[in-house]
Amino acid sequence: MDITNLLSALPGAAAQGLIWGIMAIGVFITYKVLDIADLTVDGSIATGGATCVMLTLAGMPVWAAMLCALAAGLLAGLVTGLLHTAMGIPALLSGILTQLSLYSINLRILGASNQSINVMKYDLLISLRYITTAICVTAIFVVVIIAILYWFFGTSLGCSIRATGANPNMSRAQGINVNMTKVIGLMLSNGLVALAGALLAQYQGFADVKMGIGSIVIGLAAVIIGDVIFSRIFRNFALKLLSVVLGAVIYYIVLQIVFAFGISSDYLKLLTAVIVAIFLAIPYWKGKYFGKRVRKEDRTNA
Repeated sequence: MDITNLLSALPGAAAQGLIWGIMAIGVFITYKVLDIADLTVDGSIATGGATCVMLTLAGMPVWAAMLCALAAGLLAGLVTGLLHTAMGIPALLSGILTQLSLYSINLRILGASNQSINVMKYDLLISLRYITTAICVTAIFVVVIIAILYWFFGTSLGCSIRATGANPNMSRAQGINVNMTKVIGLMLSNGLVALAGALLAQYQGFADVKMGIGSIVIGLAAVIIGDVIFSRIFRNFALKLLSVVLGAVIYYIVLQIVFAFGISSDYLKLLTAVIVAIFLAIPYWKGKYFGKRVRKEDRTNA
């Protein structure tokens, strides 16, 4: 294990973790708040990256290109939401259909399988050449996004979205338009995912039509890791969102540690699946084995 290479790779892992943390917040909204497994994100993250890169190459300021990427993500979420609510297609299948459609759309936006963008020629917000700046800028994005979402989910509309995810039948009985709240939640989620895609494309210096493959697994990994580690500490909604971002950072740091042992990056998807499986199993193991031990000790002391 090369400690020097590991330490030098940690800042990059932190930067990537923060970017993917924004994407994971989007996954959190659908998976935890709305209780929907939305697979649109595998396509919408690439849509955000493709839109941002192509508009920046066309001469648009990067901030405006990122706003357009955000809008593209909102539209992707709208399509998934309408497929689910207006056409009665199950949410999981709706996401798959939108994701499949976005592959062709992303290919059309890029005009090729990938397009590169150089930080030396364009005024990008972040780049892997300037890791410290990338971490600071992305951290600011995280703080602002969490603050906005904390405010939004405290409004009547935000509370309606949370109520819909908790109990749609009771929400409907209380006069909440459940279909509308689901659509808004899916739009908000995919808008954040597309924004993360725009940041990711700038960071890595290119947008690729396949850059979103497996994104949902990384997002779920961040959500699950954050929940397992910080659930008893972070109970406030804003802190729960922060735990998702920290989960993404931890995920990438764990990957770097694993790669430091000489394991090939060809096993990235396998490692992701293993990491997610382990963190999913931790609550079960804790309840099954350690819970019984605590109960036995309590009975003995009694």
